[in-house]
Amino acid sequence: MAVYKSITFDNRKKIAALYAKGMSISDISDEVGVALRTLYVELKRGATGKLDQNQRPAYDPVLAQRTYQENIRRRGSGPKRKEVKK
Repeated sequence: MAVYKSITFDNRKKIAALYAKGMSISDISDEVGVALRTLYVELKRGATGKLDQNQRPAYDPVLAQRTYQENIRRRGSGPKRKEVKK
């Protein structure tokens, strides 16, 4: 079974700083230690709908964290199993 871990708020702030400097997505994923696809999903999660000074979609770590927490809350605990009586 695969082990999954979430991106922390500190990592989100680091992503925002490196992204604002114009660093490539590939280099940021190496620096933070996440998969390239994970970083693309994270950038989409924190997209503000505006462009930054590098003409790329702006990323807000606070928005990304809020969206992440809302998704976790909305996910819930899942379906309950019914016990089968014999």
